[in-house]
Amino acid sequence: MARGRSASKHEQSEEPGRQPSMVDNAYAALKQAILDSSFAPGYQASEQEIALRLGMSRTPVHEAVIRLQEDGLVRVLSRKGVLICALAPEDMREIYDVIIAVEGRAAELLASLPDAERELAAAELARGTGEMARAWKDGDLPAWGKADANFHRTLVERAGNGRMTRIIQTINDQSHRARMLTLKLRRELGSSVAEHRAIIEAIQRGEPVEAQARVHDHRLRARDELLPILESFGLRHL
Repeated sequence: MARGRSASKHEQSEEPGRQPSMVDNAYAALKQAILDSSFAPGYQASEQEIALRLGMSRTPVHEAVIRLQEDGLVRVLSRKGVLICALAPEDMREIYDVIIAVEGRAAELLASLPDAERELAAAELARGTGEMARAWKDGDLPAWGKADANFHRTLVERAGNGRMTRIIQTINDQSHRARMLTLKLRRELGSSVAEHRAIIEAIQRGEPVEAQARVHDHRLRARDELLPILESFGLRHL
Protein backbone atom coordinates (compact mmCIF):
# COMPACT_ATOMS: atom_id res chain seq x y z
CA MET A 1 0.00 0.00 0.00
CA ALA A 2 1.39 3.43 -0.93
CA ARG A 3 2.65 5.67 1.84
CA GLY A 4 0.33 8.42 3.02
CA ARG A 5 -2.82 6.59 1.87
CA SER A 6 -5.25 5.43 4.52
CA ALA A 7 -6.48 1.86 4.25
CA SER A 8 -9.88 1.31 2.67
CA LYS A 9 -12.64 -0.44 4.60
CA HIS A 10 -12.01 -3.55 2.53
CA GLU A 11 -8.28 -3.51 3.30
CA GLN A 12 -8.89 -2.81 7.00
CA SER A 13 -11.08 -5.90 7.23
CA GLU A 14 -8.10 -8.01 6.13
CA GLU A 15 -5.62 -6.72 8.74
CA PRO A 16 -3.96 -9.62 10.61
CA GLY A 17 -5.22 -10.13 14.16
CA ARG A 18 -8.32 -8.01 13.68
CA GLN A 19 -11.56 -9.57 14.89
CA PRO A 20 -14.16 -9.96 12.12
CA SER A 21 -17.07 -7.53 12.35
CA MET A 22 -20.73 -8.30 11.60
CA VAL A 23 -20.14 -6.83 8.15
CA ASP A 24 -17.10 -9.07 7.62
CA ASN A 25 -19.18 -12.09 8.61
CA ALA A 26 -22.02 -11.09 6.30
CA TYR A 27 -19.56 -10.51 3.46
CA ALA A 28 -17.94 -13.92 3.99
CA ALA A 29 -21.28 -15.75 4.26
CA LEU A 30 -22.82 -14.13 1.20
CA LYS A 31 -19.64 -14.54 -0.85
CA GLN A 32 -19.48 -18.25 0.00
CA ALA A 33 -23.16 -18.68 -0.86
CA ILE A 34 -22.42 -17.15 -4.28
CA LEU A 35 -19.28 -19.22 -4.87
CA ASP A 36 -20.98 -22.52 -4.03
CA SER A 37 -24.09 -21.49 -6.03
CA SER A 38 -26.45 -21.52 -3.03
CA PHE A 39 -27.31 -18.13 -4.53
CA ALA A 40 -27.18 -19.12 -8.18
CA PRO A 41 -26.22 -16.83 -11.08
CA GLY A 42 -29.22 -14.72 -12.03
CA TYR A 43 -30.83 -15.01 -8.58
CA GLN A 44 -32.44 -11.72 -7.60
CA ALA A 45 -33.77 -10.74 -4.19
CA SER A 46 -34.10 -7.83 -1.81
CA GLU A 47 -31.46 -7.27 0.84
CA GLN A 48 -34.06 -8.23 3.44
CA GLU A 49 -34.69 -11.59 1.71
CA ILE A 50 -30.97 -12.26 1.50
CA ALA A 51 -30.54 -11.36 5.17
CA LEU A 52 -33.32 -13.77 6.13
CA ARG A 53 -31.75 -16.61 4.12
CA LEU A 54 -28.40 -15.98 5.78
CA GLY A 55 -29.93 -15.62 9.23
CA MET A 56 -28.49 -12.12 9.62
CA SER A 57 -29.76 -8.59 10.08
CA ARG A 58 -30.19 -6.32 7.07
CA THR A 59 -27.62 -3.62 7.96
CA PRO A 60 -24.44 -5.75 7.72
CA VAL A 61 -25.86 -7.48 4.64
CA HIS A 62 -26.34 -4.07 3.00
CA GLU A 63 -22.68 -3.20 3.62
CA ALA A 64 -21.59 -6.64 2.41
CA VAL A 65 -23.56 -6.21 -0.81
CA ILE A 66 -21.72 -2.94 -1.52
CA ARG A 67 -18.37 -4.71 -1.15
CA LEU A 68 -19.47 -7.63 -3.30
CA GLN A 69 -20.59 -5.25 -6.03
CA GLU A 70 -17.04 -3.84 -6.04
CA ASP A 71 -15.81 -7.44 -6.41
CA GLY A 72 -18.04 -7.93 -9.46
CA LEU A 73 -20.12 -10.71 -7.87
CA VAL A 74 -23.43 -8.83 -7.51
CA ARG A 75 -25.23 -5.85 -9.01
CA VAL A 76 -27.46 -3.56 -7.00
CA LEU A 77 -30.55 -2.74 -9.06
CA SER A 78 -32.47 0.39 -8.17
CA ARG A 79 -35.77 -0.58 -6.50
CA LYS A 80 -35.28 -4.18 -7.69
CA GLY A 81 -32.90 -5.57 -5.10
CA VAL A 82 -29.66 -7.45 -5.62
CA LEU A 83 -28.75 -9.56 -8.66
CA ILE A 84 -26.15 -12.35 -8.50
CA CYS A 85 -23.97 -11.80 -11.54
CA ALA A 86 -23.63 -14.49 -14.18
CA LEU A 87 -20.61 -15.10 -16.40
CA ALA A 88 -20.60 -15.75 -20.13
CA PRO A 89 -17.80 -17.49 -22.05
CA GLU A 90 -16.64 -14.09 -23.30
CA ASP A 91 -16.30 -12.95 -19.67
CA MET A 92 -14.04 -15.94 -19.06
CA ARG A 93 -11.89 -14.97 -22.04
CA GLU A 94 -11.37 -11.51 -20.53
CA ILE A 95 -10.68 -13.01 -17.11
CA TYR A 96 -7.96 -15.24 -18.54
CA ASP A 97 -6.36 -12.23 -20.24
CA VAL A 98 -5.94 -10.69 -16.78
CA ILE A 99 -4.79 -13.94 -15.17
CA ILE A 100 -2.14 -14.51 -17.83
CA ALA A 101 -0.78 -10.98 -17.43
CA VAL A 102 -0.76 -10.88 -13.62
CA GLU A 103 0.51 -14.40 -12.98
CA GLY A 104 3.18 -14.06 -15.66
CA ARG A 105 4.50 -10.91 -14.01
CA ALA A 106 4.31 -12.59 -10.59
CA ALA A 107 6.48 -15.46 -11.86
CA GLU A 108 9.01 -12.95 -13.19
CA LEU A 109 9.16 -11.23 -9.80
CA LEU A 110 9.58 -14.52 -7.95
CA ALA A 111 12.39 -15.63 -10.24
CA SER A 112 14.13 -12.29 -9.57
CA LEU A 113 14.15 -12.67 -5.78
CA PRO A 114 17.36 -13.33 -3.83
CA ASP A 115 18.29 -17.02 -3.63
CA ALA A 116 16.95 -17.69 -0.13
CA GLU A 117 13.56 -16.06 -0.78
CA ARG A 118 13.30 -17.77 -4.15
CA GLU A 119 13.91 -21.18 -2.56
CA LEU A 120 11.25 -20.59 0.09
CA ALA A 121 8.70 -19.60 -2.54
CA ALA A 122 9.61 -22.56 -4.75
CA ALA A 123 9.29 -24.97 -1.82
CA GLU A 124 5.82 -23.66 -1.00
CA LEU A 125 4.74 -23.97 -4.63
CA ALA A 126 6.18 -27.50 -4.75
CA ARG A 127 4.11 -28.53 -1.72
CA GLY A 128 0.95 -27.32 -3.44
CA THR A 129 1.87 -29.18 -6.61
CA GLY A 130 2.47 -32.35 -4.60
CA GLU A 131 -1.04 -32.05 -3.17
CA MET A 132 -2.38 -31.72 -6.71
CA ALA A 133 -0.53 -34.85 -7.83
CA ARG A 134 -1.92 -36.87 -4.90
CA ALA A 135 -5.46 -35.62 -5.52
CA TRP A 136 -5.19 -36.49 -9.22
CA LYS A 137 -3.95 -39.99 -8.41
CA ASP A 138 -6.84 -40.47 -5.95
CA GLY A 139 -9.42 -39.09 -8.38
CA ASP A 140 -10.38 -36.40 -5.84
CA LEU A 141 -11.38 -33.52 -8.11
CA PRO A 142 -12.48 -31.08 -5.36
CA ALA A 143 -9.12 -31.57 -3.62
CA TRP A 144 -7.34 -31.12 -6.97
CA GLY A 145 -9.24 -27.88 -7.57
CA LYS A 146 -8.39 -26.57 -4.10
CA ALA A 147 -4.69 -27.44 -4.45
CA ASP A 148 -4.56 -25.86 -7.92
CA ALA A 149 -6.16 -22.66 -6.61
CA ASN A 150 -3.69 -22.59 -3.72
CA PHE A 151 -0.74 -22.91 -6.12
CA HIS A 152 -1.84 -19.96 -8.21
CA ARG A 153 -2.73 -17.85 -5.17
CA THR A 154 0.71 -18.53 -3.66
CA LEU A 155 2.39 -17.67 -6.96
CA VAL A 156 0.93 -14.15 -6.84
CA GLU A 157 1.04 -13.57 -3.08
CA ARG A 158 4.72 -14.54 -2.85
CA ALA A 159 5.56 -11.91 -5.48
CA GLY A 160 4.90 -9.28 -2.83
CA ASN A 161 2.72 -6.91 -4.85
CA GLY A 162 -0.44 -6.20 -2.83
CA ARG A 163 -2.35 -4.70 -5.74
CA MET A 164 -1.70 -7.73 -7.91
CA THR A 165 -2.90 -9.96 -5.07
CA ARG A 166 -6.17 -8.04 -4.71
CA ILE A 167 -6.77 -8.02 -8.47
CA ILE A 168 -6.23 -11.76 -8.82
CA GLN A 169 -8.44 -12.54 -5.82
CA THR A 170 -11.32 -10.64 -7.37
CA ILE A 171 -10.77 -12.36 -10.71
CA ASN A 172 -10.61 -15.80 -9.09
CA ASP A 173 -13.83 -15.18 -7.18
CA GLN A 174 -15.59 -14.23 -10.39
CA SER A 175 -14.37 -17.32 -12.28
CA HIS A 176 -14.72 -19.87 -9.45
CA ARG A 177 -18.07 -21.32 -10.60
CA ALA A 178 -16.83 -21.93 -14.14
CA ARG A 179 -13.69 -23.72 -12.95
CA MET A 180 -15.57 -25.99 -10.56
CA LEU A 181 -18.38 -26.68 -13.05
CA THR A 182 -15.99 -27.90 -15.73
CA LEU A 183 -13.54 -29.95 -13.64
CA LYS A 184 -15.16 -33.26 -14.61
CA LEU A 185 -15.26 -32.27 -18.26
CA ARG A 186 -11.65 -31.17 -18.70
CA ARG A 187 -9.33 -33.84 -20.05
CA GLU A 188 -5.93 -32.31 -19.43
CA LEU A 189 -5.95 -31.82 -15.64
CA GLY A 190 -3.02 -34.22 -15.32
CA SER A 191 -0.88 -31.93 -17.49
CA SER A 192 -1.13 -29.16 -14.92
CA VAL A 193 1.16 -30.95 -12.45
CA ALA A 194 3.99 -31.18 -14.99
CA GLU A 195 3.44 -27.58 -16.08
CA HIS A 196 3.46 -26.34 -12.47
CA ARG A 197 6.75 -28.17 -11.89
CA ALA A 198 8.25 -26.48 -14.97
CA ILE A 199 7.21 -23.10 -13.55
CA ILE A 200 8.80 -23.96 -10.21
CA GLU A 201 12.04 -25.07 -11.85
CA ALA A 202 12.33 -21.78 -13.78
CA ILE A 203 11.78 -19.84 -10.55
CA GLN A 204 14.36 -21.95 -8.70
CA ARG A 205 16.93 -21.32 -11.44
CA GLY A 206 16.29 -17.58 -11.25
CA GLU A 207 15.12 -17.27 -14.86
CA PRO A 208 12.40 -14.56 -15.02
CA VAL A 209 11.79 -14.76 -18.78
CA GLU A 210 11.45 -18.54 -18.68
CA ALA A 211 9.19 -18.43 -15.61
CA GLN A 212 6.90 -15.91 -17.29
CA ALA A 213 6.78 -17.98 -20.49
CA ARG A 214 5.93 -21.17 -18.58
CA VAL A 215 3.03 -19.46 -16.81
CA HIS A 216 1.82 -17.92 -20.08
CA ASP A 217 1.77 -21.29 -21.86
CA HIS A 218 0.14 -23.05 -18.89
CA ARG A 219 -2.70 -20.58 -18.55
CA LEU A 220 -3.17 -20.28 -22.30
CA ARG A 221 -3.63 -24.05 -22.57
CA ALA A 222 -6.12 -24.03 -19.70
CA ARG A 223 -8.08 -21.22 -21.34
CA ASP A 224 -8.13 -22.94 -24.72
CA GLU A 225 -9.43 -26.10 -23.05
CA LEU A 226 -12.06 -24.42 -20.88
CA LEU A 227 -13.74 -22.05 -23.34
CA PRO A 228 -14.70 -24.68 -25.95
CA ILE A 229 -16.26 -26.75 -23.15
CA LEU A 230 -18.44 -23.85 -22.08
CA GLU A 231 -19.45 -23.15 -25.67
CA SER A 232 -20.05 -26.79 -26.65
CA PHE A 233 -22.40 -27.35 -23.73
CA GLY A 234 -24.29 -24.16 -24.54
CA LEU A 235 -23.37 -22.60 -21.19
CA ARG A 236 -24.19 -19.03 -22.04
CA HIS A 237 -24.33 -18.00 -18.39
CA LEU A 238 -22.80 -19.59 -15.31
